[in-house]
Amino acid sequence: MNVHVPGLEQTPSEAEARAALETLRRFADGASGEARARVEAAATGLLPAASYPELSRDYPEGFRADADYKAGLPDLQNGPSSLIVGAKAPIQHVGISNFRLPIRYHTRDNGDLTLETSVTGSVSLEAEKKGINMSRIMRSFYAHAERTFSADVVRAALEDYKADLESFDARIMMRFSFPVKVESLRSGLHGYQYYDIAMEVVDRAGVRQTFMHLDYVYSSTCPCSLELSEHARATRGQLATPHSQRSVARISVQVLPGKKLWFEDLIDLCRAAVPTETQVMVKREDEQAFAELNAANPIFVEDAARSFCAQLDADPRIGDFRVLASHQESLHSHDAVSVLTRGETFDSDSLDPKLFATLFHVG
Repeated sequence: MNVHVPGLEQTPSEAEARAALETLRRFADGASGEARARVEAAATGLLPAASYPELSRDYPEGFRADADYKAGLPDLQNGPSSLIVGAKAPIQHVGISNFRLPIRYHTRDNGDLTLETSVTGSVSLEAEKKGINMSRIMRSFYAHAERTFSADVVRAALEDYKADLESFDARIMMRFSFPVKVESLRSGLHGYQYYDIAMEVVDRAGVRQTFMHLDYVYSSTCPCSLELSEHARATRGQLATPHSQRSVARISVQVLPGKKLWFEDLIDLCRAAVPTETQVMVKREDEQAFAELNAANPIFVEDAARSFCAQLDADPRIGDFRVLASHQESLHSHDAVSVLTRGETFDSDSLDPKLFATLFHVG
């Protein structure tokens, strides 16, 4: 005798199939590897293989993705933890780098500037989460990019994508080339000096910090070479020239809460520490003046680091800081380098193996 259960032979609806699939996903998310493998093996071949379909090769100009269609799109990055590849370990920062867009910046003296800006945005990722949607970082930043730049705008963008991505820690860094008009030493000519600057806002465990990074390019005349050259002149009447070279210092500072530190302020601090900044517009009288300026300020790489330190220490707006200096010597085929840190923020027992290779100014 055959027993017929009402509805048993009815074809399940798509909604019922999707509900069954969701049940399988929940099972896979919490099941052991062996149990998951057995179920996957049983499910293999469940759906008969279809013959290769005739697919359209024309781009559907008129197609519009409505809400239902978008809701059905796969989203592996927000999938269950069973999809995690490798160790289920937290990731301190994951996001995007070198996302570029024009940003308007306030300047201390000349109003606003619009500059091409490279954005790095990252958030922390918990061990049980598969990943993040990278585009949310860009969308969050674009929501604020039309406003005049300030640290508050960066903080607002950071708060948005930290909330969107349900993350505990987040970071935004914006890099740009900042122009400042400078006057030559004696001729009265003017030209634009460009400074590589980065603004960084970090939110970690609910504590928010703001940092500024600046690459300052200067000439360094070796004090030892200067003395030896003068000795040759004085004792033997021998013409000799001391060696000097283009040098780069990367100054990284923590801007204390409630304080305003302009980009130009940090540049001025560097000029006060090491006044032999490379020149833009130069006539003969300027070149002579620059030679005299270098002779008046001979400097080893150790001297440079400590001179920057003295200026940064004296500014009440600045907390922890780091000074990286590289004198790219004309005497040797290697560079002279130094690292000086103040406070725990930049203190590190290990350095990026290629850190000093990035301290290179391309004219």
